[in-house]
Amino acid sequence: MPEFHTLAHDAAAALGFSYDSSAPAWLHPMMHLVLVLAPAMLAATLAVQAAMLLRRRFQAVPAPDRAALGQASSIRASLPGHILHATGRQQVALVLLSLAAMPILYLTLELPKQIVNRVFESQVGTVAVLGYDFPQVSLLFLLCGAYLAVIALNGLTKFRLNILKGRVAENFVRRLRLAVYRRWRRDQPAQRQPAIMPVLGPEVEPVGGFASELLAVPLLQGGTLATILLFMFAQDPILAAAALTVLPLQLIIVPRLQRRVNAVSRKRIRVMRQLGGHLDMQMRAGGQGALPVARNFRQLQDLRLQIHRLKFLAKAINNFLTALTPFLFYSLGGYFVLQERVSLGALVAMLTAHKEFSSPLKDLFRFYQQSEDVRIRYQEIRAFAFRSGGASGPATAARQQSHCTVPAVSGISFPG
Repeated sequence: MPEFHTLAHDAAAALGFSYDSSAPAWLHPMMHLVLVLAPAMLAATLAVQAAMLLRRRFQAVPAPDRAALGQASSIRASLPGHILHATGRQQVALVLLSLAAMPILYLTLELPKQIVNRVFESQVGTVAVLGYDFPQVSLLFLLCGAYLAVIALNGLTKFRLNILKGRVAENFVRRLRLAVYRRWRRDQPAQRQPAIMPVLGPEVEPVGGFASELLAVPLLQGGTLATILLFMFAQDPILAAAALTVLPLQLIIVPRLQRRVNAVSRKRIRVMRQLGGHLDMQMRAGGQGALPVARNFRQLQDLRLQIHRLKFLAKAINNFLTALTPFLFYSLGGYFVLQERVSLGALVAMLTAHKEFSSPLKDLFRFYQQSEDVRIRYQEIRAFAFRSGGASGPATAARQQSHCTVPAVSGISFPG
């Protein structure tokens, strides 16, 4: 263990902070956690997640499925490829707006720090800014006016981005619905699958919503995280490292719970399609056979309760982990302020930045959950389109019969 102890001291010294046995006893384990254990866990977790993602992305589709799905030429095999092909020009505008929001965000973090340090902590009557001397009151109103202008610009940018995202989503939904509907119409009326309405309705809409977020969310939320981290590291690298302490636990817990949610959601969609079939049979039989419908209602209730339990368990765990970071800021950051390592304005600014840090992190977790959900849902929509508008003959009819209740993944996701 001496090497481990030395490693923490060397890391702290490299970041401009030296401490010895005269420091408070609680400071030593906290520095080991922030500078050694948490970064090592984060690196290992990111490596494992990246390896799993690459394996899933490059996993080969079985030859029969590839041959079958290849015939649905109007609906491309790759969802990102289909989205970029249908909404390419609009995606460029989304990317530019997302990138434009980053410098505006940095100013919203920097200006409060300047207000505290240059106005409130100044011991003289005037403050020099860019070669000009401003009275404290004048500088206060100048900086507050600049902050008001920046947050207004930030709000307008996000408003415009959300409006454009809505247009992209609705445009892609319309195109995808038309593609599925055209293939469904190729069958004879007696052979058409009755499940066309849930496919064109609730199963297509989440895919359209994802189309507007394919590039915008990783760029905007990932860029927001990068901008906040850049600001934090500019104030103090050790406190910035403390902000990442709980991130490895979040990266481990959230994907595991999401896989459980996906498994339950697949069962829910299977039951929903079975319910649609039972209702259709009831209409043809003059209202007979209510027992299967009641059984489906009970199954849907049980599955929804399972999903709610998983969602709120994830939310409770994530809220607890998120609350741990301010504890590190108040204890470690307060000690640094007393030691005059960081200014009070910098600590206040970092606390404000951390509040902004949790929101994009949740959005990125939600985007990961949604991408996995929509990817499988899109495969199910393509499979339905092929079965509805494909070839005729005994083999195809048997294949359609065998797939009449194939599950699709639910669009339900839970807060990060």
